[in-house]
Amino acid sequence: MNIKVASRKSPLAKAQVQEVLNELNLHHHNIHFTCLFIETTGDKDQITSLRSLDKTDFFTKEIDHLLLAGDCQIGIHSAKDLPDPLPRGLTIVAITAGVDSSDSLVLKEGQTLKGFTHPPLIATSSVRREESVRELIPHALFTDIRGNIQQRLDILNQDKIDGVVIAEAALIRLGLTHLNRVKLPGTTVPFQGQLAIVARENDNEMHTLFSCIDSRVAATIL
Repeated sequence: MNIKVASRKSPLAKAQVQEVLNELNLHHHNIHFTCLFIETTGDKDQITSLRSLDKTDFFTKEIDHLLLAGDCQIGIHSAKDLPDPLPRGLTIVAITAGVDSSDSLVLKEGQTLKGFTHPPLIATSSVRREESVRELIPHALFTDIRGNIQQRLDILNQDKIDGVVIAEAALIRLGLTHLNRVKLPGTTVPFQGQLAIVARENDNEMHTLFSCIDSRVAATIL
């Protein structure tokens, strides 16, 4: 069976698509994805601060349009990035169990929290993450950051910042758990680390197919 999938085109988004396929193949053999990887508004707009956004379609709008037009059967997203509510005609058919939901402060190799000789400049576009960093480094300074994970790490390695906050799930999925990092205290946003599969409301085939990896179904059974 071949399924048409739409997703963002970043390396992390592609890893997330593969993760969903791997989970699905544990239950259904001979499932294949034909993927359409695109840049969404959130990928193209590197100026707008994420601090000013709520549960909008900033990272999903173009994929939603493809779904509604019938150009793909499912969209795969970071569950925390979904708009609320979803566009009329679309629904979540599964939310995966996901991986580690914590946030991590990535530092340069050899750097320690106590080793800063000046107030460190930490990059994050989240007020909540700022508060978590302050629990560890009360005198930290902050700056907004945009771009994919590698672009953010490049800014760190270019000595433009002293640290960058990245979801631990992203580091796991990209094979970057060797980086020097400290997990942040406190809570994270709902569904961080989990993946959402979105389909058309009337697509019963996708509802049935993806129910096997829907953590909401497992929770109901328990």
